[in-house]
Amino acid sequence: MTALLDQITGFFGSIGLDYSEGPIEGSTFLPGLAIERGSLVFDRASLKFPGDLLHEAGHLAVMCQARRRTAHRSVGKFAAEELAAIAWSYAAVVHLGLAPAVVFHPHGYKGGSDALIENFTNGQTMGVPLLQWLGMSAEPRRAAELGVAPYPAMIHWLNESGEDIVTARKRTAKATDHL
Repeated sequence: MTALLDQITGFFGSIGLDYSEGPIEGSTFLPGLAIERGSLVFDRASLKFPGDLLHEAGHLAVMCQARRRTAHRSVGKFAAEELAAIAWSYAAVVHLGLAPAVVFHPHGYKGGSDALIENFTNGQTMGVPLLQWLGMSAEPRRAAELGVAPYPAMIHWLNESGEDIVTARKRTAKATDHL
């Protein structure tokens, strides 16, 4: 597990995602893992599944920079952001040369891990339209237009667009309240 954690955290360092290792106080959604003021914190001794780091990193990565800096404890409350984080984490395991089961392990995703592995390994792109909207990746047709490799390749590992899935959702809801 040490080599895998070192590979994952090395990747975080290479893309500029804040993380630290140390003890975590209080209860957390996932054992040994917390988001504290925009940084992914993990406790090597209590972390059960290293792939969980990639998924939680996906939540931070798809947030706009302002929201990422202030994220604390609770992330993943919004379905669209969850889909984008899932797609991001699959792209990360491919980039790192890891098996999809590292992130989509049998103890996560409410029993849906096999379905997620099947989705992505069969070329389906659940969540990828959101990554494309954020300028982080591109589906095949758009990738060809841009002259870049298609998903699961990433254009940017962190959301640099200034757009945010959650605030866009709130803007849309507010704009359609009168309809």
